[in-house]
Formats: sequence, C-alpha cells, structure tokens
Amino acid sequence: MTDFLIRGADVLGRGVADIAIQDGRIVDPELLATGDHETVEAAGLVALPGLVDMHTHLREPGKEDAETVLTGSRSAASGGYTCVHAMANTAPVADTAGVVEQVHRLGRAAGFAEVVPVGAVTTGLEGKQLAELGAMARSEARVRMFSDDGICVSDPLLMRRALEYVKTFDGIIAQHAQEPRLTEGAQMNEGTVSAELGLPGWPAVAEESIIARDVLLAEHVGSRLHICHVSTAGSVDLIRWAKARGIAVTAEVTPHHLMLTDELVRTFDPVFKVNPPLRTDKDVQALREALADGTIDVVGTDHAPHTAEHKCSEWTAAAMGMVGMESALSIVVAAMADHDFDFGDVARVMSSAPARITGASGHGSLEIGASANIVLVDPAAPHRIEPADHATKGRNNPFAGVEVTAKVTDTFFYGHRVLAAGALTTPHPAGATWTQQ
Repeated sequence: MTDFLIRGADVLGRGVADIAIQDGRIVDPELLATGDHETVEAAGLVALPGLVDMHTHLREPGKEDAETVLTGSRSAASGGYTCVHAMANTAPVADTAGVVEQVHRLGRAAGFAEVVPVGAVTTGLEGKQLAELGAMARSEARVRMFSDDGICVSDPLLMRRALEYVKTFDGIIAQHAQEPRLTEGAQMNEGTVSAELGLPGWPAVAEESIIARDVLLAEHVGSRLHICHVSTAGSVDLIRWAKARGIAVTAEVTPHHLMLTDELVRTFDPVFKVNPPLRTDKDVQALREALADGTIDVVGTDHAPHTAEHKCSEWTAAAMGMVGMESALSIVVAAMADHDFDFGDVARVMSSAPARITGASGHGSLEIGASANIVLVDPAAPHRIEPADHATKGRNNPFAGVEVTAKVTDTFFYGHRVLAAGALTTPHPAGATWTQQ
C-alpha cells in the first residue's frame, strides 16, 4: 500500500501537526523523511480518528433493493466512517452464526469500511426465545453486540436472560426502548401536534418505562446495557440517574433527534417519519445538553435506507427511517454549535467512545502505533446536503437542501485512502483478506 504524510492538519481541532501513515499504521513522521510516500496537504483541515457508527441498517441479505453492504460501506467512507455496526433486521435475520459470518465477509469483500455484524437477541426478532448468542460470539464475525433493533425486547425475563448470557463474554445488549402496548398504531410523537393533526401518538413514557426497567435489570445482573436512539428528556434523566448509581449503561442519540422536531410532521412528508419519532424542542435541547456533558455517550446514525416505493407514499403507509451516514458529522457540528463542543468532542462521541463500547480496537485513536483509520474534515466548507449525490441507495435524508459547513474530505481505512478530496477511490487493496491491524 501507499504510505502517506498528512501535512499540517489541525489534530482534533487542538493543534497543527503532521500525521504519517506507514504499512497501515500511524508512525512518527520522521520515519517517512527518506521513504517513498504521498503527501496530502491538509492545511485548514481537521484530522479526526475514523468515525465509528454503532447503529446502521445495511439491509443485506434480503433487502438489497434498499441497500447492500457494498453501497452502505461506500456511504460510510463518504461520511468519514471507518467502522459500522450492521443491525440484525435483515432477511434472513442475523440470528445465527451463518448469517453474521455472511455479513462479515461481505464487508471485507467491499473494502471501504469495517463492517461489524450485530446479532439478534431473539430468534427471528420474535421476542420468544434467545437467538444463538454464543455461536455468533464464537463465529468468525466475533459478534459482541446484540439487538432486536426496530423491535423492543419487551419480555423482562427474556431481557434478563440475554443480559446474563452476554456477560459471560463481555457482550452488550443494545435495546430499542419501546413498550409495544403503549405504541400500538402510533404514527408520531404524542403531544400537541399529534392532537392537532389527528394522528395516533407515541408517548415519551413508552421509551422511558423500558429504559427504567432495563437499567435496573442491568444493575441486578451486573451486565452491560446500551440504549439505542434516545429521544426524550425523560430518558436523559433516567440514564443520568443510572450512571450516577454506577450501572453499566451507555446511550446513543441520532443526528436527526439532535436537530429536528415533531413540528415537521405538519408537512406530512414521510421523510420525517422515523422510529422513535421526532420529539419536541424541549427534548432536542435536553439531548444536546446530555451529549455535551457525557450523559449520552455516542452519536449513532440509525442509517435506514428505504426504496421510494416504501417511503414516497401517504404518511400512514410509509416506512419509518432515515439515511444519515453521509451527513452525520455536518449535522452534529451544526446541532452542537451553541454548546462548548469542539472537534475533540466530535471525535469522542463519533469515534473513540463507540470504539471503546463495542470493542472496535482498530479504531478511535490517532496515537502513534494505532491503525491508520483517519478522517479529514474541512470545518469551513459551506455546502448543501444533496441526497441525489449520496453513495447510499437511500434518498430518504431529512436534511435534503440544508446548508451546513463542516465537510468530510478524506477517509483513510487501515492506511488506504478510500475517499480523496471528497471523491470515493478504490477499496482496500487487500480486499477480503485485509487483516485488522
């Protein structure tokens, strides 16, 4: 592979330095002084560790009309992600060693980002019996995170057993917090707007009651719990309480829940239909504060591509979900602009924290000796988000037409430049056989 000298980058937005890449690792720049290498002039650009997404839907196997591992990986690289975790709601469901190994191999063959399969908690996502957690953990994919995302593990006994099981290999259960009986037929956030529009409401307590139950279960078992896509101020309060109590709980927020509110549903544009739903401005402000103070650990995109057939329809018939990997960094920077939140904080919530939580050891660091998973960002590049230009198959981006400033320019994936000056290049040259550094 080509060696690189990234010259004059603002590392984490906290000081200018050179970054050298040799044989897929970050090395002392002096080691490249006399060797053959390519120089990347990075004056004015911010260098961050490659982004890590704990929450994506790559749709393959079974739903390749909406996304594939390859198109999703290309989308990841375009957005500065070097590692993404693929949720289990595929067809067939990723509830066996065979399916997670298939996703794992597809990611390696794609070669644009590390694709880590997330195993299902229950067989078929049906919430009746535990899936093959141990077999998936021992498989070639080495699954460590399990989730029925899209469906809540609502049975408390089953949830307890899952937490007990994954504790044996330091796994983690990622819960989609949604009490099903409280959200039957729900179409949007329950509140003033839902009442005025006459749409069935989705109460905040449906999320909060599951979080309250599960943090207590995690404490009782002594296991790790992760809360997916937190969306309410009440959820923030519960997570803050649980952390103060010493419970091993982590949480994520999506870019869209940091920026958008249920007022947008007045347009009846299905691009704003998502699970959990867009909430109120009070919730948005609470989520931003929680991300800034560390109560919420990470930003996860919940990247959920859909075909036009399933998204471009009347509101009640439309699928729930939004794409987000290619606009996530720009939106997070914009959403947190009024807080004491610099690029070092962006790196914490979008790279180092998710890498630590999931065990993605090759990611999240710019230290000498670390794997060269790096992203360069232009912090002053005004541009309009254009879904038609995205690498993902999905066009259901709620930020279409929004003006933002921060822009990903380059992504280095284990030392290979998969994105150069904003354009995708080639996959990692080792292809399916590249080895995690």
